[in-house]
Amino acid sequence: MEITLNHIRVGVENALPFAGADEFEAAKSNAVKAYNELLNVSGAGSDFLGWLDLPSDISKKLIGEIEETAYYLRRKSDVIVVVGIGGSYLGSRAVIEALQDSFKFLHKKKRRYPMIVFAGQNISEDYHAELINALDRLKYSVIVISKSGTTTEPAIAFRLLRANLIKKYGHEVAASRIVAVTDGSKGALKSLADKEKYRTFVIPDDVGGRYSVLSPAGFLPIACAGFDIKQFVKGAEEMETALKGRDKPEDNPAMLYAATRNLLYQNGKAIEMLVSFNPSLVYFIEWWKQLFGESEGKENKGIFPAGAVYSTDLHSLGQFVQEGARNLFETFLWIEKPKKSLAVPAEKSNQDGLDYIAGKNLNYVNEKAMLGTIKAHKDGGVPCITISAPELREKYLGALMYFFEFSCAISAYMLGVNPFNQPGVEAYKKNMFNLLGK
Repeated sequence: MEITLNHIRVGVENALPFAGADEFEAAKSNAVKAYNELLNVSGAGSDFLGWLDLPSDISKKLIGEIEETAYYLRRKSDVIVVVGIGGSYLGSRAVIEALQDSFKFLHKKKRRYPMIVFAGQNISEDYHAELINALDRLKYSVIVISKSGTTTEPAIAFRLLRANLIKKYGHEVAASRIVAVTDGSKGALKSLADKEKYRTFVIPDDVGGRYSVLSPAGFLPIACAGFDIKQFVKGAEEMETALKGRDKPEDNPAMLYAATRNLLYQNGKAIEMLVSFNPSLVYFIEWWKQLFGESEGKENKGIFPAGAVYSTDLHSLGQFVQEGARNLFETFLWIEKPKKSLAVPAEKSNQDGLDYIAGKNLNYVNEKAMLGTIKAHKDGGVPCITISAPELREKYLGALMYFFEFSCAISAYMLGVNPFNQPGVEAYKKNMFNLLGK
């Protein structure tokens, strides 16, 4: 079974043989109930459904203001530091890493836009000391993303960077190089931003961090990197309209994906691996892991989200996937058309034995590697779902991200958990604060 919607294709034909037909019908029926729960705003956590209408609600005025601010920061910066953790940074990083040249750091003379680097996603002393040391030799600005302004990791990083900016430029100029993306009315960061007169953008109250990529939290860093946020929004908006207008799993790929993964979960497959054959999607996988892990992992329920990049990880994890414990399934994320073109050259000696693919583009070889992997893993007892997009472009990434957000909400409702809270996150914080003497 395969569905294509707005150029995003979902196939489950290599997963359905691992469950009974009656079970699949039951899963589809549950997906319909969850879909109605979502759109009727009747499920748990319904006060955090602002993301559901974000693409269609975004104003041209807001997009224009973000683009203007991005232009302002780019003009005065060699580097822009994005401070945030979890959903406050993973979404924008996923898009930037997917779209940019993998070796941008080697093209200093040809670089049109500042480097985008990240801080506050860890508490490593070495990481932040090395970052500040590097920034001392460069012109830089800071985007700090936090609703509260008190989350430990980004708060520490912002304090360090703010102090360094003031030391480097003076108080007034430093303030002109800081943009805050935060709550609209409350919180420590909002208060500081008002006091220091930082440029400020608002994360809506009804949008949680892991669903915030289609808000200023995602838009501003993406625009600073030189990418087209209008196209990003367009792809998401088209997907929003399409998914809201189809109430059957046979027509709705988000419902089909949610139903299939829950079907597999009911049949003992408690781990999902999102895998790609494109290393540019490493951080997209990280974003997906947070989205599903933080949304579903509650009440001793949930599918554990893992990730891998093939064929690299076929030479490390591949043995386990092929012959290890049969408690997992894979979702293959495939990008049909590469950004560049490169073929295997012919060679007279043929010492490496590669002349049988001479003249073939690497993407052709990569696709055969994927298809061969799916067949091998399915034959080895691993169900495989496939999801594909035409290209790594802003429009299709917007569509993919909204697709996964929509799927995740349905899937969590099918599990019977609130997709929009994260009570377990507070446990480590409480223990850390006690040990620090707070």
